[in-house]
Amino acid sequence: MKADFSMQLAGTALLAGLLYSGFASAQSYPTKPVRIIVPQSAGGSTDLVARPIAKLMGESMGQSFIVDNRPGAGSIIGSDAVAKSVPDGYTLLMVAASFTISPSAYTKLPFDSVRDFSPISQISAFPNILVVQSASPFKNVKEFLAFARANPGKLNYASSGVGTGTHLSMEMMKYMANLFMVHIPYKGGAPAVNGLLGGQVDVDLATISTALPHVKTGALRALAVTTAKRWPATPDLPTLDEAGLKGYDYTSWVGMLAPAKTPAAVIDRLWKESAKAGRSVEMQKILAQEAAEPIGNSPQQFAAIVEREIAIWKKVVEAAGIKPD
Repeated sequence: MKADFSMQLAGTALLAGLLYSGFASAQSYPTKPVRIIVPQSAGGSTDLVARPIAKLMGESMGQSFIVDNRPGAGSIIGSDAVAKSVPDGYTLLMVAASFTISPSAYTKLPFDSVRDFSPISQISAFPNILVVQSASPFKNVKEFLAFARANPGKLNYASSGVGTGTHLSMEMMKYMANLFMVHIPYKGGAPAVNGLLGGQVDVDLATISTALPHVKTGALRALAVTTAKRWPATPDLPTLDEAGLKGYDYTSWVGMLAPAKTPAAVIDRLWKESAKAGRSVEMQKILAQEAAEPIGNSPQQFAAIVEREIAIWKKVVEAAGIKPD
């Protein structure tokens, strides 16, 4: 009995030591520079959020947070690098909402989007915006939908690439409205909008930050936003739901993740620091320029969103008949 009791005491002491060690390491974290991998090119919407967040978190936490752009293969290259990194909080991932589309858009991902990552927080959110040329005959969503239904295959639409948010959000619209339009993929959101400006395509469901500057100059006409509620940056613009596509709801976002098995205490600190940075006056000014809103939800809330959206996009891909690469 004494031996058993001694072993219990030793086990308890060992567990306490491990817990204290984890607590102590989380308290001292970070002790060296932290790398944030952005799996898209510099200057894109994800990068434009990652850089000021990295700066603000670095100032608050007393270490450098360095943005490392790793574009390629639809964000797979950079995401895979993080999935295979040491889970110590020193390699993080900043992704767009298309992260939840990849499991449906690609048959052979080198990682599991749920199993191999620990969500930290959504940093920001923003809608896509349905836009046409200013010279387009479509003055509103009702006219656009009526023409598209009556003329299957006559209209084409731009996207920032196969499997991206601008592609799948339009495929969701096509499915819900029973439309047939031709998809013209571009290599990025800006080239897609340029295609619309140049008359190569008829319509684009572009990210608001990419399209809104052209709407303000009068070069493009905005018809609706994709979110369930009207967006603060465009309060006079109806939602697709209001405009007749009942139940339509798509919100794009930028979020931060870490490799799976990163200590919970480290995840918790990163969440609180990133949320604090997102609420700062400096960051809110930057997000306002992108027509985006700060979010800062918890790791658990973000994880639930990731899992829910993966399931939604699986259904959209199947319904649209899109064949994964």
